[in-house]
Amino acid sequence: MEDGSATARRVMVVADGSRESAGALQYALSHAVMDNDTLILLHVAPPKNAFGGFFKNPKSPAARFDGSPTSSGEGSVGRARSRGGGSGGEVDFLDGMRRECAAAKPALKVAVEKAEVAEGKDKAAVIVAHSAASNVELLIIGRKRNVLSKSILGARRGLSFKGLVETTEYAIENSKCTCVSVQRKANGGYLLNSKRYKNFWLLA
Repeated sequence: MEDGSATARRVMVVADGSRESAGALQYALSHAVMDNDTLILLHVAPPKNAFGGFFKNPKSPAARFDGSPTSSGEGSVGRARSRGGGSGGEVDFLDGMRRECAAAKPALKVAVEKAEVAEGKDKAAVIVAHSAASNVELLIIGRKRNVLSKSILGARRGLSFKGLVETTEYAIENSKCTCVSVQRKANGGYLLNSKRYKNFWLLA
């Protein structure tokens, strides 16, 4: 139950326009945030290429969000429709996510923050550092399927652990705040992982 007198928190969702990111936002809106919280959408841009430009531009008008639901029920943040096709740029998913927040929780404060992966750094480290700098209490990241099984398989084969650690795994283990990875299931529920809970099923 939501309590308007509860202490306001800062909650961060990693936003990258993917199906996993859409699931993470839906979990945040339905189970993690209250109206008096602040929800931060963090977009981590890829490093600049050798020609000085970004590989993808999240503000490109080449694509737009379609507000109709997808077959998996992910709503307006779950699907993008390209106008021109090809590599005309990345959909402006951040606006789509903000609209999703406004529709679900009109009173919720929503902020957008952006960070760039510097050369020699990885996305996971940038997310952890940015969440610490933003003083968030809860970090939510969408998790891809089969990450755990791949990590277990690699460990059994004696491969380098660093090369196998997914962004979600690194964030869970290294974040100063509580970090939860979210995998939305076909039945509408969620599979959650954190430092404290492993493979926790949450029904929608």
